[in-house]
Amino acid sequence: KKMDDDDIPQLSSHTLAALQEFYLEQQQREGMKTSQGFNQYSIGSIEEDWQLSQFWYSDETASCLAKEAVLAAGKGGRIACISAPSVYQKLKEQDGEDFSVCILEYDRRFSVYGEEFIFYDYNHPLDLPKNLLPHSFDIVIADPPYLSEECLQKTAETIKHLTKGKILLCTGAVMEEQAAKHLGVKMCKFIPKHSRNLANEFRCYVNYPCGLD
Repeated sequence: KKMDDDDIPQLSSHTLAALQEFYLEQQQREGMKTSQGFNQYSIGSIEEDWQLSQFWYSDETASCLAKEAVLAAGKGGRIACISAPSVYQKLKEQDGEDFSVCILEYDRRFSVYGEEFIFYDYNHPLDLPKNLLPHSFDIVIADPPYLSEECLQKTAETIKHLTKGKILLCTGAVMEEQAAKHLGVKMCKFIPKHSRNLANEFRCYVNYPCGLD
């Protein structure tokens, strides 16, 4: 279940210490991975951060969505992934294919991807670098971090600003009406799966005839 900040319980100092230890171990693991020539683009190379309400797609789902994005973008197409890093990682695995991709993400750990990483906070939907021209992406894939109308509405501003037209949105089934209202997208048959089971049923929504039906 995704929560608003005020719902998050305050942690005791004991729990905090344990968490810090956990993060330290995690950083050491990350460090080991990099030194062993670990593939930085593979799913799971950056672990989920539940405090940022991150939930990675299963490998199969990320592959399906990446494949759909490449088809929809067309030859030499540009793809933007908003808060959908596991799709971005799958797209990066297809190096040499004829498309380019950007990742807009709040989690600065993704800055390891260099130029393609754009820091993004949905609370400031149009606070984007000048070189991200309006309507310069053939398709925008987005997975707003929270199941709230406010989050969807703000992310929608960014999506509409960046896309030439095609939109692929992944969010909860409960957001169907809001998704139609803010983005004109309809639910398709494909059911996205996550690497961990989420309490909320997730669906994909599109505004063009796509291969996910």
